[in-house]
Amino acid sequence: MSFEERFKQISPAEFISKYREITGFVNPVRAIYQTIRELVENALDATETHGILPIIRIDIRKVNDERDYYKITVEDNGIGIPPNIVPEAFGRVLFSSKYVLRQTRGMYGLGVKAAVLYAQKTTGNPVEVVTSRPGLKFIYYFKLRIDEQKNEPVVLEKGAWRKNKEWHGTIVSLTIEGDWSRAKGKVLDYIRRTVIVAPYAELTLVTPENEVYHYERVIEKMPKPPRETKPHPLGVDLGVLKEIIESSNYQTIRDLLINSYQSIGGKTADDILEKSGIEATRDPKSLSDEEIQRLVNVMRNYEKYRAPSTKALSPLGPEIIIAGLKRMYNPEFVDAISRKPSVYSGNPFIVEVGIAYGGNVPMSSEESPEVLRYANKIPLIYDERNDVIVKVIRDSRKLSQKERDEGYGIDWMNYYVKLPAPILLLIHVCSTKIPFQSMGKESIADTPEFRREIKLAVLEAARKLKNYLSRKAREEELLKKTVSIAKYIPEVTRALGIISGYGEEELRNKLIETLVSRTNVNIDLVKKIVENVEIGV
Repeated sequence: MSFEERFKQISPAEFISKYREITGFVNPVRAIYQTIRELVENALDATETHGILPIIRIDIRKVNDERDYYKITVEDNGIGIPPNIVPEAFGRVLFSSKYVLRQTRGMYGLGVKAAVLYAQKTTGNPVEVVTSRPGLKFIYYFKLRIDEQKNEPVVLEKGAWRKNKEWHGTIVSLTIEGDWSRAKGKVLDYIRRTVIVAPYAELTLVTPENEVYHYERVIEKMPKPPRETKPHPLGVDLGVLKEIIESSNYQTIRDLLINSYQSIGGKTADDILEKSGIEATRDPKSLSDEEIQRLVNVMRNYEKYRAPSTKALSPLGPEIIIAGLKRMYNPEFVDAISRKPSVYSGNPFIVEVGIAYGGNVPMSSEESPEVLRYANKIPLIYDERNDVIVKVIRDSRKLSQKERDEGYGIDWMNYYVKLPAPILLLIHVCSTKIPFQSMGKESIADTPEFRREIKLAVLEAARKLKNYLSRKAREEELLKKTVSIAKYIPEVTRALGIISGYGEEELRNKLIETLVSRTNVNIDLVKKIVENVEIGV
């Protein structure tokens, strides 16, 4: 075998198919979860981004009695996909056309193609897509697969039919090998966590056992849709800059910098180029690799940029978080906060925290409150122990002094919470660039910027809970005192009646009114206590 034969170039599709573990398709259990996650997240993006209140249906059917083959179908009422884009959107890995940033869950990126490749490898079945856009007269159908060697879509069937009623959206079906019995718990958990942060969505799941899980919409407010922005120069990437240079038609490097990056105007561009030793009028395509690297280094270390725009972000907001937590847990206390934007590697990010206590909130462990982790509205189900979120919220008394000095842990006793307790935290991080620990995107890496903001957000929410618990404790203490005093009202009433000659009922009512005015305790409760004492209960 020749050297060339041993080391051949492989396409992106072939690479993803061969090493599918890096995209989360580790085994038949994860495959079902990952496929549902990719399709649901694309469906939510296709609706929310265009201001459409989501209606999503997930149907899972076993299609082979001898093998564990499952057909997973996800339907949405989103904006639909232009029919000329469908083959590329589902059949070409790394299909992209713009150097822009915007917070998204998926939008037909790498994940859905990984699911298509997994289906091809395990069942041999192609992906089926039905779609239509608002205003179009036709519904379009495609059945396609990915040519792994060429990284190209292969359309097996396509067709169109005229609409008999107005419908827009997308239906995607994939038949994969999976282990539903073991995946079911994770899938149900994922769906529950999804509807918590999307209480504005109507979602239905039908399982292979014909169980139906239906979640009605409980709020019509949706997050502000993210807007595309240019990349910020602090996050400049050598490879991306080279691609921008190769694909652009700007005559000068100065014009390229001004038009390709945010926060760079004429004066800033001149300053950067002067520090880089590059003439502003140079043709970008004439720059050597050494000059491009020098330019990148200067851009990364320049200190006079404006902060990155937050238009590309779509935080949930306290109202949506509170509505979701109320719907799922009916807590006795719930609140939420959204932090001001911070910056990581030139990319803005926002941390949001919801906190719930009591009601149907499950009991926490002795080490940490219950936590729901989210990144760009995506529930993070796996790899919890390695997530910076979990490290930050643990009870600091369970940690070493070194860990506490490094900013890990929270002393929950300072907030009147003794673990285990019925306390839950919802922590959402949104950004155009989240430092995930792997391509599976299930845990956030431990970076100082994210660690600091997560802790500050949790502490802010914890102070709100502390105020509630402190007020509740005072009210309970006052109630105990009121009960003790109320028990003596019948006896005092009889004594005063004998001395003063006033009627006992009139005296009793006066004493009750006085006690209520001093304590603000419910008058009906005080009357009940007095009546029970009078009849000897």
